Formats: sequence, structure tokens, C-alpha cells
Amino acid sequence: MPEVRKFTIDCDGVALSAVLEKPWSDRGPLVIVIHGFTGYKEERHIVAISQMMNGLGFATLRVDMYGHGESGGRFHDHTLLKWMTNALAVTDYARGLDGVTELYLCGHSQGGLMAMLAAAMERDRIAGLIPLSPAAMIPDGARRGALLGMTFDPRHVPEALEREDGESLGGNYIRAAQLIDVDAAIDAYDGPVLIVHGDADEAVPLEVGVAAAKRYRHYDLAIIPGDTHCYDHHLDQAVEAVRAWLTERTGK
Repeated sequence: MPEVRKFTIDCDGVALSAVLEKPWSDRGPLVIVIHGFTGYKEERHIVAISQMMNGLGFATLRVDMYGHGESGGRFHDHTLLKWMTNALAVTDYARGLDGVTELYLCGHSQGGLMAMLAAAMERDRIAGLIPLSPAAMIPDGARRGALLGMTFDPRHVPEALEREDGESLGGNYIRAAQLIDVDAAIDAYDGPVLIVHGDADEAVPLEVGVAAAKRYRHYDLAIIPGDTHCYDHHLDQAVEAVRAWLTERTGK
């Protein structure tokens, strides 16, 4: 059984709730795992992917990002820029752990996009990138005025947008997203990439994941037939796709 440690990581005064699961005692690789837009670190698909990685000998660091789960901040106030700062803080923390030999990034949905952005920022430190159902269309949607089920005037962003689930999202989320260049982030990272996407994804169209994958220099693409955004029907196939890719790359 892996060693399990729960703690917080400070990011500019905001406490980010984290779980480190480490199957090795001396040296080994670590994967940072990031949840999605309304998610948290204990979601079914996040835990399943992490447990598989632990079984292969990878430590995992699951983190609740700003405004989500047990971390500080309000969902209403979160932005991709705040999450980018979170990602840098978490990556710095992981790099400072004794015995970490290689660092990988994995994220689901908005977390997949965040992993893509973080890989670009940390491109000399990231051994591999695994976006799951990556919501790479968020910045473009913010610029067009149609995003995540919300419509708005992209040139006159409202102070708050009301979602169907009752949550409100601050207008700064849109304003920050409008400035992010996903293509530039993809082009900045030339390491190995695996994108996993269900072909019945109701939140992020399959073509978004396919287009992102094909832009990377060194990519693999696993399409899960008949599956949804969170792999509600074939989570085992999504987990297996990641397992096979990690095994091929590391020989574990």
C-alpha cells in the first residue's frame, strides 16, 4: 500500500488541499493530477487514475485547486490565471520532494487544459503530459461569448454569470480566459503527450481533444467509444489507456 499524506500547499496565502500517495520509499516518478471545472480531488475518475498510477510505482499528488473542494477561495472568484499560479506552486512543491526522479502532469477537463498550460510553463521539467477530456476550447469560447453553457457579450463581460447548477461565476473568469493562447502553449511543449477522450463527451466535443493532440509534436490519442466526459460508462478503458501508455514509456 502506498504511503498516504494529506496536507496543504500554500499559494500566495491560499491553502490548497492535497493528497500525496507514494508507493516508493527511496526514489521514483510522481504525477500531479488536477481535477476539472466543478470537480475536486476525490472524484471517481481522478481517484481511479491515481490508484492505477500508484500500482505502477508512480507517486501521485492530487490537489484541490483554488475555489474547489477543500481548498481556499470561492468558486465564483476562480480564474485560469489563478489556477496557473496554483499549478506553478504545486509543481514547485513536487520538485522539492526527496526522491522524485521524474515529474508528469495529468488533468481532467479544465484540469486537462491546466496541465497543458503548466507543461508549457514547466517544459524543461515535465517528463510527460496526460490531458483527459481536455477543455482546450475554453479560451476560444470566452473570446466568442459562448462557453460552458453560458452566453454573453465577449466585449462587455458581465460581472457575474449564473450557471444552471446554481453556481455563479465571476466575469473575471471570462476576462482572464480571453487572454490565453492554447496553441502557443501546445507549441511550447515538445515532450510526450497522451490525450484520452470519450467519443460521446457531452461537455467537450471529441474534435477538441483530437485537434489538440494532433498539434503536439509527439502525441498519442486514446478515444474511448461510447463514453462521456467523466468516463461514466467505460472508466476502466480510460484507466487502461493511461496504464498502457505509462508502461510503454517507462517499462514498468
